[in-house]
Amino acid sequence: METQNLIAKAEVAIHADAAKVWQALTDPAIIQQYMFGTKVESDWKQGSAIVWKGEWKGKAYEDKGVITGITPPQQLQYTHFSPLSGKEDKPENYHTVTITLEKYGGGTRVTLQQDKNANEKSQQESQQNWQQMLQGLRDVVERG
Repeated sequence: METQNLIAKAEVAIHADAAKVWQALTDPAIIQQYMFGTKVESDWKQGSAIVWKGEWKGKAYEDKGVITGITPPQQLQYTHFSPLSGKEDKPENYHTVTITLEKYGGGTRVTLQQDKNANEKSQQESQQNWQQMLQGLRDVVERG
């Protein structure tokens, strides 16, 4: 079955400037607080690897990708592959995740898009997971 290119989208407004939000998106100690306990490893340079390690629904995982675009503090783009997907580790099975920060009122609007969702169910699940993650990001940034 051919994968459809359904895009999952999530968005949140955060009462903080873009620099503070950017730090929370790229500091592994802060990421772990809002991304379901995930440990992230990367040097945050274009072309560099990014690795996520953690546990999801009782299963240990190690996801991977590559930073394909980085423009602090405006946009972060990376590919993402999870062995838990059950798919083969090949380029067409990687999602591209794009996170964009925009000035919004007295704060920052964070928009996230993830491509290559195979069907509407997976698109909805991805949107829910990303929305939950962005709400956690907002809570951590506004609290800190």
